[in-house]
Amino acid sequence: MKKFIQIISVLVIFLMLSIHLNAQVKEAPDAPPGGPTGNDGTIGEGAPIGSGLIILISLGAAYAGRKIYLMKKEDLEE
Repeated sequence: MKKFIQIISVLVIFLMLSIHLNAQVKEAPDAPPGGPTGNDGTIGEGAPIGSGLIILISLGAAYAGRKIYLMKKEDLEE
């Protein structure tokens, strides 16, 4: 039970801190339109992260599920 409380408290702290982390947009210095910048002069706008994000979330959920399963199995053996 102590490990469970520690895990939950770490997750809560992580979520509270991650709210304040925002990406900073770099301004392109005098970039011509149609180059590697977006229409409003920002660099890296429209980068595709959708499928990679889904893969990372699913792997994280599988890892967390396995860890929880092993913790419960360990508690039953004792």
